[in-house]
Amino acid sequence: MKQLLVRSLKVCLGALLLCSTTIQAQMPSPALLVLNKEDNALAIVDPVSLKVVATIPTGAGPHEVTASADGKRAFVSNYGTFGPNAEPGRTISVIDLEGQKEIRQVDLGALRRPHGIEFADGEVYFTAETNKVIARWNPTSSQLDWILGTGQGRTHMLFLTRDLNKIFTSNVDSDTISVFERSKDPSGWTATSIPVGKGPEGGSLSPDEKEFWAANSADGSVSVIDIASKKVTQTIDVQTKHSNRLKFAPDGKLVLISDLGSGDVVFVDVASRKVAKRLNVGKNAEGILIPPDGLKAYVAAAADNKVVIIDLKRLEVTGEIPTGKGPDGMAWVAH
Repeated sequence: MKQLLVRSLKVCLGALLLCSTTIQAQMPSPALLVLNKEDNALAIVDPVSLKVVATIPTGAGPHEVTASADGKRAFVSNYGTFGPNAEPGRTISVIDLEGQKEIRQVDLGALRRPHGIEFADGEVYFTAETNKVIARWNPTSSQLDWILGTGQGRTHMLFLTRDLNKIFTSNVDSDTISVFERSKDPSGWTATSIPVGKGPEGGSLSPDEKEFWAANSADGSVSVIDIASKKVTQTIDVQTKHSNRLKFAPDGKLVLISDLGSGDVVFVDVASRKVAKRLNVGKNAEGILIPPDGLKAYVAAAADNKVVIIDLKRLEVTGEIPTGKGPDGMAWVAH
């Protein structure tokens, strides 16, 4: 009888521990997705508890992440490795967010160094830097169904208008922003390359989609492009050492720029086109994410292995999240 009682207690305790583990690992909603480049992993963060609830292996050198509209899948561009034995990445990781596991790595064939990545209308758009192209992968057919050359050096990030009639890319080595517009051309698109400052990396469409702001990493400036005329109408000297990302706040009143060189976030008032504040967040400020409510911003301090939380009303740091080694690209999932 005593042995039976002990076995029963052990079974009950095991069941409770399993239940507890399951609860801790549940996918939060909303969730913050953070890529840790040096860990080759995706961290799922609960933005309420500020805890990492799961860490999922990806391919080598994950740089950017996007999520499906239903919040069930994440797609990661595996950029590859650097150094003497560098291996350019050639895959996209597909992550089951509810199951918290990588379910496959999509082989991109001859395409190398995938970087900027966005999910739209059921498909995954991405850049391939080595090949100077933007491409599209269809999760339903599991096929690369479209590739378009940019003719520009190091096509880095891409940005889509809501109606998908325009696509923008930042071309770091060509000092240009490309605008692709749907047309009756045999390719289905026309392309315009707009000269900007030196080394444009980050950028962002204004919420009303009338302007595109490019952060020029090599000369400390921001180029403001009027989308209707496809011309630079203003250059703002923001005095960054190496701007990495630029994001508009959802209300369109503020722009955030991460400065990898100084570790600052630079806040630019859109109306006055002037720097409103500089805020140090740590070493190597990189990826920026602003949730749809516009109350907070999350900024990766890659060399400090953390993501910093900024209150966008007070423009102050209110917390930080240790996420893993080398955090950078982020995405927001609400379902």
